[in-house]
Amino acid sequence: MKKKKEYFSSNLKKIIPKVEPSEYKKALLLFSGGLDSILAAKILEAQGIDVTALTFVSYFFDAEQAQKSAKKNNVRLRREDISRAHLQIIKKPKFGYGAGMNPCIDCHLLMLITAKKIAEKEKYDFIATGEVLGQRPMSQNMRALNLIEKKAGMVGKILRPLSAKNLPETKIEKTGIVDRKTLQGISGRSRKEQIALAKKFKIKYYPSPAGGCVLTESEYSKKLREFLENIKKPKPSDFDLLRIGRHFWVGKTKIILGRNHEENLKLKKIAEKGDTLVEPEDVPGPTALVRGNLNKTIHDATRRLLLRYTKSADDGFELKISSKK
Repeated sequence: MKKKKEYFSSNLKKIIPKVEPSEYKKALLLFSGGLDSILAAKILEAQGIDVTALTFVSYFFDAEQAQKSAKKNNVRLRREDISRAHLQIIKKPKFGYGAGMNPCIDCHLLMLITAKKIAEKEKYDFIATGEVLGQRPMSQNMRALNLIEKKAGMVGKILRPLSAKNLPETKIEKTGIVDRKTLQGISGRSRKEQIALAKKFKIKYYPSPAGGCVLTESEYSKKLREFLENIKKPKPSDFDLLRIGRHFWVGKTKIILGRNHEENLKLKKIAEKGDTLVEPEDVPGPTALVRGNLNKTIHDATRRLLLRYTKSADDGFELKISSKK
């Protein structure tokens, strides 16, 4: 029998067997671009597994961090847009919300089901995630992990390299695709073990912990809830607008006022065909974006709002009105 070639792993500083191309195992890894998902990729790559990172975009999150982390850490990345499906589960989640409008379990389930379809179609050997047991109270506890696996039809078929030794052995490990001895047993919210692993793998770039999903933020959730009550057919820029400005409803018409110069510029940039921009003519103040018909009622309401938030304006101030065409 011909002896297999060997290669030097710069990550683990040891010799590990090199597999022939026909023996490569393919993993599809759910990838946020955070330290946990970077480590999950490197742990699998160190076993000779061909890893493709999968990141998702929706109206509420983008792939910017995942793309940056993948590029700096030499991880192959693909992007999947789940905007419409994600919006539907936000409107009516099966497993409820967290602190805000965040349907964490439904969201993770959607991602796994999407990954499962890709894996089956493109012949991946297994799906992995960077999840850490106990790190997120709503979606990364044992009950939630088991529930998501069951609902996705993937019991025992999801590998979590960072917490594997704290979880039941998966079919992936039992069949020898992955060596369980090389996996980790991390749990909880501390990052000490992950940072130590990053040094071991010589990972030079990883982002600091972020503030979390925008859907967990109370103010954003309030705006989103009001928006979904009033608008049945939203467009992508509606969700960008929720991130900035003061929001007011007059019937089904939305009026948004910038809170500073930067937000005024953003409103002008986001404005689309059918929107109207209204500004004080000769005094500094907020820009108003009107999304809807600028009839007399809306015009007068916009004027009153601008007067309220323009310090140097008086009752007779003039308006500059421009419609996007």
